[in-house]
Amino acid sequence: MSDALVTILDDEPAIRTILADALEEAGFRTMTFGRAAQFEAALRTTTPDVCLVDLSLPDRDGLTLVHRLALEQGAIVIIISGRAQVQDRVTGLELGADDYIIKPFDPAEVVARIRARLRQRPVETNAGDVAQFEGWSAFFDRYVLEDDAGQETPFSHAEGEVLRLFLERPKRLISRAAMQEALGGAASESFDRAMDVRISRLRTKLREDPKNPRLIKTIYGAGYIFLGDVVWI
Repeated sequence: MSDALVTILDDEPAIRTILADALEEAGFRTMTFGRAAQFEAALRTTTPDVCLVDLSLPDRDGLTLVHRLALEQGAIVIIISGRAQVQDRVTGLELGADDYIIKPFDPAEVVARIRARLRQRPVETNAGDVAQFEGWSAFFDRYVLEDDAGQETPFSHAEGEVLRLFLERPKRLISRAAMQEALGGAASESFDRAMDVRISRLRTKLREDPKNPRLIKTIYGAGYIFLGDVVWI
């Protein structure tokens, strides 16, 4: 974990320096970028473990970039922004961010949150890290769902956290408190809403009937339960 690569995308040089210094002192590798175009060019040849992204970028809407990262990259995505409104935080989480840190921040907190997120990831992911259930295969190394006809549907890192939680505990009730503990979120309305959005998107990708889902059932007042039979290979 200590040699994980963290990319820092922020148009303020002082912020980039503060974050890079704190992370490198903690044992992480870093790459810093002042513009989205530079960052996206680097992604063609580099695979980061964690992406720190500011929302107020001079050449790109930060939220659009967060959404793309969540869909296309296996990296943990953490927003660092001066936008403190609840709706901004909710929107960022709904678009696939794993965490949201408000400026001004303590660099030590950023390091701690990154470490916490990395601890939640499997130490190794490989071609055998696949769950099969009800005609579907979930490939956690590639972040894709594949149906029995071979058609692939990508899912984000944030959606993958929830999907893995369900697939590791099939036919068992998972309460909101258990989800919060497993996924490292703080108890809040925004966390609950983010979970609802992720579950709704997973249902859509699994082609569930939103009025009568077959696999991911809501137990009102208690939590969720995944009803499929799961085999890990």
